[in-house]
Amino acid sequence: TKDIPVANFIMHEIHCRRNIEVCRYCSESVPKSEMKNHMESEHGQVTCKCRMKIERSLLKDHEASACPLRPALCQYCDIQLAFNKLQDHEIYCGARTERCGGCGRNVMMKDLKEHPRVCG
Repeated sequence: TKDIPVANFIMHEIHCRRNIEVCRYCSESVPKSEMKNHMESEHGQVTCKCRMKIERSLLKDHEASACPLRPALCQYCDIQLAFNKLQDHEIYCGARTERCGGCGRNVMMKDLKEHPRVCG
């Protein structure tokens, strides 16, 4: 939006009403000739690989931060798996043991980060 001289305002308003439409979903001003494309490209429904139906414009954010099938890394073994499998995997993976080179004890993977503080 920019300032319009008062003398041109009525002509501008007529032009806008005739040619510009406000999207009912996102309130963006869109030329009427492009509204159909805008609706399809921004607000058309798509199906994510997790079978959730979502607006096309929201899909990238969903895939990155909300999709249960988004890729996630195990904090113990760095294997990549689906986010919805991560918790069960980490419970199992964190319970595996590794021998400490310092004290020779078998230490659970989930305790390895803290172990150097207590390693005797």
